[in-house]
Amino acid sequence: QLQASGGGLVQAGGSLRLSCAASGRTFSRYDMGWFRQAPGKEREFVAAVRGSAGSTFYANSVKGRFTISRDNAKNTVYLQMNSLKPEDTAFYYCAAGLGSIATTIRLPSSYDYWGQGTQVTVSS
Repeated sequence: QLQASGGGLVQAGGSLRLSCAASGRTFSRYDMGWFRQAPGKEREFVAAVRGSAGSTFYANSVKGRFTISRDNAKNTVYLQMNSLKPEDTAFYYCAAGLGSIATTIRLPSSYDYWGQGTQVTVSS
C-alpha cells in the first residue's frame, strides 16, 4: 500500500516536497516512480529511483528542478520539487514496481502498485 502526501498550493518559483510511504518489508527491492496527471491529459512520467543501486531517472520537463530520493529504512520515497511552474499543476501519484529496465522504467505499465495521489497546484 502506498500513501502519498505533501501536495498543496504554491506560487510559481516555489517548492514542495512530496512523500510516499509504503507498507511492507520488501520496499528496498522496488523501483519507485512518480507520475502526474493534469485534467484532460494522460498520465505522464516524472521521476523514478531504482530499489537496488538507487539510479534515478527524470522527465526532461523536470530535470534540474525536481529530485527523487528514497529512505529504505523509513519505507518512503520523496520528490523535492523546486522552481515550480504553473505547468507542473497536476495530481501526482507514486508507484512501485519490479523488473523494469532503463527503457521501460518511465512507463506506467512497469508499476504494479499505485498510491491515491496528491494534488499540486502552482499559481502564476
